[in-house]
Amino acid sequence: MVFEYNRRACLPSSEELPDSDDTPVDNELQDLIPGLLKATLAMAWPDRMDWFFGVDMGIYYDPDEPAIVPDGFLSLGVERFYDEYLRPSYVLWEEEKLPTLVLEVVSQNYRGEYTTKKAKYANLGVLYYVIYHPIRRRKPRLEAYKLINGEYQPLQGNPIWLAEVGLGIGMERGTYQGINREWLYWYNEQGERLLTPEEQAKQAQQRAELLAQRLRAMGVDPDSIV
Repeated sequence: MVFEYNRRACLPSSEELPDSDDTPVDNELQDLIPGLLKATLAMAWPDRMDWFFGVDMGIYYDPDEPAIVPDGFLSLGVERFYDEYLRPSYVLWEEEKLPTLVLEVVSQNYRGEYTTKKAKYANLGVLYYVIYHPIRRRKPRLEAYKLINGEYQPLQGNPIWLAEVGLGIGMERGTYQGINREWLYWYNEQGERLLTPEEQAKQAQQRAELLAQRLRAMGVDPDSIV
């Protein structure tokens, strides 16, 4: 009897790999900024089931190496979720898709965002690498690179158009969770910023209030309309 060796079947699954390295997020922005991008995508692509945005989640690329953990990453062409337990981590030999975009938010303590991590993502083949340094003064706070012939080439602009994603990414001042500061946002091809969930909810409330005012002006009780 001949046994066929299946290497993939011998690799550890996402359920068997650690889903945390017990390293705390350096600061609140490293959670809030990618979280805002993820929440906005969920509103912009409600019916699409072919994307996944991970926040502070391990990407396993080699069973013999520890996961690399970006602050955020976007993968296209994968299942948005498998079941109610969701993904414990992102395992390349299961997903069979590299992240399309990786985001790093720089803290006061550099973690190799401009050197070792950049080289690692290039070696893996991640198409877009985005770095946001919120307290930078003399150099651009937002940098984006596209992998061309195995090397990252800088992209210009604000917002920066990401053709394979079908969206742009940029920075501008706004309010999120009551915090007024510079945030990262998604933009459409015309350069218009996509509204956040909070902004969409506020718009809907304003429209409802305006409609109620018009109905009262017409002598109609808004509460009487089902």
